[in-house]
Amino acid sequence: MIPIEPIFMQRYLFLLFVLILCFSSALAQQKGSGPADRKLWLQYMDKVARPVMYNLGNDQLKKTMPVKLPDNTDNRTSRTQVAYLEAFGRTLNGIAPWLQLEVGNKDEVALRKQYRTWAIKALANAVDSQANDHMQWSGGQPLVDASFLAYALVRCPWLWENSTPKVKQQLIDAFKTTRNTIPVYSNWILFSAMIETFFCRYDLPYDAVRTEYAIREFTEHWYVGDGLYSDGMSFNLDYYNSIVIHPFLSTILDVLSLKNKRYQQQQQFELTAGKRYAQILERLINTDGSYPALGRSIVYRGGVFHHLANMAYTKQLPQNLSAAQVRGALTAVITKTLGAPKTFTGGWLNIGLYGQQPGLADFYITTGSLYICSTLFLPLGLPESDEFWSSTPEPWTAVKIWSGQNADADHALEIKK
Repeated sequence: MIPIEPIFMQRYLFLLFVLILCFSSALAQQKGSGPADRKLWLQYMDKVARPVMYNLGNDQLKKTMPVKLPDNTDNRTSRTQVAYLEAFGRTLNGIAPWLQLEVGNKDEVALRKQYRTWAIKALANAVDSQANDHMQWSGGQPLVDASFLAYALVRCPWLWENSTPKVKQQLIDAFKTTRNTIPVYSNWILFSAMIETFFCRYDLPYDAVRTEYAIREFTEHWYVGDGLYSDGMSFNLDYYNSIVIHPFLSTILDVLSLKNKRYQQQQQFELTAGKRYAQILERLINTDGSYPALGRSIVYRGGVFHHLANMAYTKQLPQNLSAAQVRGALTAVITKTLGAPKTFTGGWLNIGLYGQQPGLADFYITTGSLYICSTLFLPLGLPESDEFWSSTPEPWTAVKIWSGQNADADHALEIKK
């Protein structure tokens, strides 16, 4: 037997140790079962949403929510005033599909019942001019977050159907107020369109020009290729295709298509582009749930995967993305971004991506802005029996590649108009 020099033995053992760690990490990302993953998602959803929904349901959100702003904020007073509608609209939008669901085990049903109670009261307080938590509905930022609230009501008809006639009229009046705001020539035109889509969804008079304008600009003028739209006249390398553009545009088209067949071509175009962008997003999620911290609004945390979560929820994932691998990838994102130290203080989200990192914030960020991370929880609107939750765990693309498994090559999308 040839003796091995101690230095080579040390290097060999070190390399073996590293390989074992990498393999163990890859396996760890696959071990969660569907029921265990769902339980974890519900725990994090409750941790994020409870402070907002409980306090607004009890008419004390403005009293209890600490509003933190970055040093570079453009208007401290104005941003503080709109932070509460931000927190409410974004939180409710993310949990709306789960509120709509009727099934689940005893504990989940009880939790949903409690949240439904808070949500109905929260809606009432947000539009009641005599309530402590009456929201601000006029202005630029209120247009944004009124649209998230309108989107929530589109996703959860139960909330609209179980609101009182008085609250329904107050909501209608609040949404009409936003028509006084001319949206920025960017993804903001989708905010105006979503509010009109809410009116359309519930057979109320709506402005078809606003929905037409948004649909035409994106599908005919702002598509730049490979599943991506520009955000207005310029293309930016950020996550706004996921945060706003694809989810809003697809839902607007789906709702309008229920009323008439005018937008079938645009609906198919968006579905094709949306499937490609879902592929891109899934590939951006690393083995540990991290992802490139590119572009503005990165402190939205998991909200940058709004589109991927929505495609899973609406069961429109492309054929080469299984529900199980998307579940695994999104679970990793949840634990990475919401399980980091210093993510919460007193139960409220801190500004940051991995913990508390106020330097990552853009000038328009408030504490309320951060609750857009709730959109990551959209698949909770699928019952536990759905394949998203019941299927055997599978590795997502990054895990396959970086553990030495075989994986499919990636290819750009060409859409022929």
